[in-house]
Amino acid sequence: MPILKAPPKQPKNATLQLRIDEDLKTKLEKYAEFLGTTGAYVVSEALRLVFNKDAEFKEWLERQDSNGKQSDGEHTPVTKEKTKQPLATAAVQPSTNGNRELFR
Repeated sequence: MPILKAPPKQPKNATLQLRIDEDLKTKLEKYAEFLGTTGAYVVSEALRLVFNKDAEFKEWLERQDSNGKQSDGEHTPVTKEKTKQPLATAAVQPSTNGNRELFR
């Protein structure tokens, strides 16, 4: 039996680039600073929370998985009118130590 245990397997990560309002980006950075973590962690955990709490989405997703379909047309994407506020670009990419970090 080994004295040291192997580290847990890290989940496979992907890079995501998106546009958000500057105010939202500032709040994301501040919240990450408040938690002592990265913006990528905040975004990932916020999405996990939404996906786990949305019962209607879970049901829809299960129907998609069981039907082998991408979409049944029951739900259409929600779009808002374009705002005239400037948008900030955020990219999530790996850092040298393997963690994901948010940068400008």
